[in-house]
Amino acid sequence: MVFSTVDLPSEVAPPLRILNAILNASADGILIVDSSMRITAANVSAQAAFGRQIGPLVGRRLSEVIRDLSLHEIFRDALGNNEAADLRFEFTGHEKRVYNVQVAPIELEDRHAIGFFYDTTQIERLETVRQEFLSNISHELRTPLTSILAFVETLEDGALDDPDNNRRFLGVIRRNAERMHALIDDIAELSLIETGHISLEPKGVRLSNVVDEIFATLSSRAAVRNIELVNRVDAAAVVRADPTRLEQMLTNLIDNAIKFNRDPGEVMVDLTAEPKRNKVSVADTGDGIVPENLQRIFERFYRIDRGRTREIGGTGLGLAIVKHLARLHGGDVSVTSNLGEGTVFTVELPAH
Repeated sequence: MVFSTVDLPSEVAPPLRILNAILNASADGILIVDSSMRITAANVSAQAAFGRQIGPLVGRRLSEVIRDLSLHEIFRDALGNNEAADLRFEFTGHEKRVYNVQVAPIELEDRHAIGFFYDTTQIERLETVRQEFLSNISHELRTPLTSILAFVETLEDGALDDPDNNRRFLGVIRRNAERMHALIDDIAELSLIETGHISLEPKGVRLSNVVDEIFATLSSRAAVRNIELVNRVDAAAVVRADPTRLEQMLTNLIDNAIKFNRDPGEVMVDLTAEPKRNKVSVADTGDGIVPENLQRIFERFYRIDRGRTREIGGTGLGLAIVKHLARLHGGDVSVTSNLGEGTVFTVELPAH
């Protein structure tokens, strides 16, 4: 019985043809092994998963295809002891995949064992993302909450009647509460964006005006850090985007460029117009980003320097929001950086 690589002869009974069609339609890999641990049948999914580099699986020993002693052991138990079993194992071919395997004995002409390989790679990746998200959100909320509780206890212990410090302590409590509020707002916003529960209304927008408004909002923050804001966009230039979401993307990028710049420094916004797309770039004159961090910089909560980020503020979600908003527009966002020379973030938007 061969499921994967040859056509069945015309004289094969219809029920067997139906069985082959069903097994080949399965997204899960299926292998049947005989008493000598040779593969006697493999469906299309198993061939695609395990035979990419070695060719047809039928006729090969299981150990030639998958070098995992635990897997071999449960196949032997099914063949020799008539016992069903399951396990989790990792297979490294052209990429690493994770499988849950269920193996059971079956009787054909003689004793065989059948294995069902459920690919759980994506599920495990999502679980890792979930765990990292919970860990990060717990950490990000715990830090300001700990500060709030500490200063509340200080006020309760008598500092409330200390006119020299009580206002200062209340200010610290307010800043940390605002930090928690901003984090929760960003989480809610990112959740809406990722699930597609927002609607865009693209229209022609004069980009230079949007940049000027953002600069006006962030000018005091830039002045404190001695950062010059430079708008290089032509006053007549128009891009097609949702005005609110465009402002949101650029505010995140410009705010980051101010925060992580050097004193003195510059933040420059440019527009490159092409026939099919417009590229809006935000450049800074900071220290730059090492290559290994560039690959992960758009991940939620990813921080290059956690200590510095906590010092200057931010939720760690801004770049993730920019990425998703750019893609909702049918565009994307990218980053280039040279150590010691600065960083450039580029948002690409469809021209029409």
